[in-house]
Amino acid sequence: MASGFSPLLWDLAARQAWRRLRRRLRAGPAYRWRYTGRTPERLLIAPPDLRIADPEVAREIYHGRFLFAGQLVETGGESPFHMDVANPTWLEELHGFRWLRHLHAAQTELAAANARALVADWIALHGRRISGIAWQPAVTARRVIAWLQHSAVVLQGADLAAYRQYLKLLAIQVRYLRSVTPEMPDGEEKLRARIALAFAALSLPTSVTTLRTATRNLSVELDRQILPDGGHISRNPRAIIELLADLLPLRQTYGIQAEPPPQALVGAVERMLPALRFFRHQDGSLARFNGMGFTIHDRVTAILRHDDTLGAPLSHAPHSGYERLAMSGTTVIADTAAPPPVEVSNSAHAGCLSFELSSGKHQFIVNSGIDSFGVEAFRPLARATAAHSTATLNDTSQARFALPAGWDDWVGTPLVGGPRKVNCRRIDTDRMLGFVASHDGYVSRFGVIHERELALMHEGTVVRGTDRFFRPDGAPPDRAVAVAVRFHLHPDIELYRDDNGLLILAGDATDTWVFSCKGVEPVVEESIFFAAIAGACRSRQIVLHFKANEVSEIHWQLVRTHSILSRT
Repeated sequence: MASGFSPLLWDLAARQAWRRLRRRLRAGPAYRWRYTGRTPERLLIAPPDLRIADPEVAREIYHGRFLFAGQLVETGGESPFHMDVANPTWLEELHGFRWLRHLHAAQTELAAANARALVADWIALHGRRISGIAWQPAVTARRVIAWLQHSAVVLQGADLAAYRQYLKLLAIQVRYLRSVTPEMPDGEEKLRARIALAFAALSLPTSVTTLRTATRNLSVELDRQILPDGGHISRNPRAIIELLADLLPLRQTYGIQAEPPPQALVGAVERMLPALRFFRHQDGSLARFNGMGFTIHDRVTAILRHDDTLGAPLSHAPHSGYERLAMSGTTVIADTAAPPPVEVSNSAHAGCLSFELSSGKHQFIVNSGIDSFGVEAFRPLARATAAHSTATLNDTSQARFALPAGWDDWVGTPLVGGPRKVNCRRIDTDRMLGFVASHDGYVSRFGVIHERELALMHEGTVVRGTDRFFRPDGAPPDRAVAVAVRFHLHPDIELYRDDNGLLILAGDATDTWVFSCKGVEPVVEESIFFAAIAGACRSRQIVLHFKANEVSEIHWQLVRTHSILSRT
């Protein structure tokens, strides 16, 4: 099976193998001595943390209940670092120490003592040997940031020996991270490692050269990963909010230390905040594209407090590859670009030309999203084209991400073979917002291009869509390709037919929308919504089935017949 791999995958596997070898060398005895050195005398500053903290979680941790990555582990009085847990994501959360913010928020002597004890346990078990999940570069970066941000709670009441041990291990981790960051795979975690090193250069006594180097490396990575419209190269909205949660405190830390923040940092933040608002629906949720799942609303709100622009979100994100149509309480957000580069596509979805629709404070048409901590077997299903509100041909996806057994250990789960050419243009007028976009994801297999035209009009009460299917030369399809155009419904939305056979979309205290299609009878089928707060749940979808050689163009629309605003 591997013989059919594309050169891109072979190249990615080779680079990953080389990185692993170099990282293993850097963790071995020949390199380890380089990470020891002079212990810093003190911490200069504890950077702020914007992530939401809950003192009740501190209480749970004190009682030995650790809820990470959707899994509860009860330690029964033992250290969590002694527990044999098979879930690698749970272990990454544990060793990342972001949970220290909950102990810090508790503001009690008991929480501080618990924090000291847990950090001491980690140092005793993992501080002398660089190996395993605890020392993965991405996990180390998160831990360095957390140890700096919440040093006050860890060091509260600590004796001199514990204080110096903490600083010594912090310095070792920073030197190790400085060594391995260049070998990290491209993407969000590599940028976070650069952020961690900049935090460390500002928070620990270091030379001017060290700070300048950390700042320069951070700037290079920001310019490379943050696109001109504020999106991330992975095309994942979740990456924007996760990175802003680190970049905003870093910008503050530069200011507190009377150091000018690099222009790359200032510019990236100023672009990313409007981009975050671009992906936000009327109810505050972020659109579910390319790895986005359930939205933690408080976190989004906390970050957007730092957005000073307060204007209307952008309507066009050409570099990220998304379009936004917003009018009188109705919002449509659509994916109109090819997949991200293969090295940063482990969370990417095969959802080109899919869209989501929200009205008032509710979502109506959605993509299925992902369950971040759910069953691993669901991931390919959530990433497939059929889990998105777009068209599938012959029940296949636009791209593939399932590799032979064992290969995901080397290259992850990249998206390959997806659309290469995606065209998009706006068709806005004084009374209408819209776009026309097409992709060639099915050309190699079925010789068919999919084009979608979406328009929002009549003061946001009508969403009109046209889906066209044609050969690359513009002629109608000559093969009996089975097309299914899907419209996934949010689980909160009820669906029923009226006396005229029209499909009515409504819910508890929501607007009411009516779906209709010319020439093709819509059917209702079961669906799965993966991005619910409690994990995957049942939902429904409207589907238009037809043969491309019989029907090459369909017209459908959603009309808002009753607004909740007009009822109150």
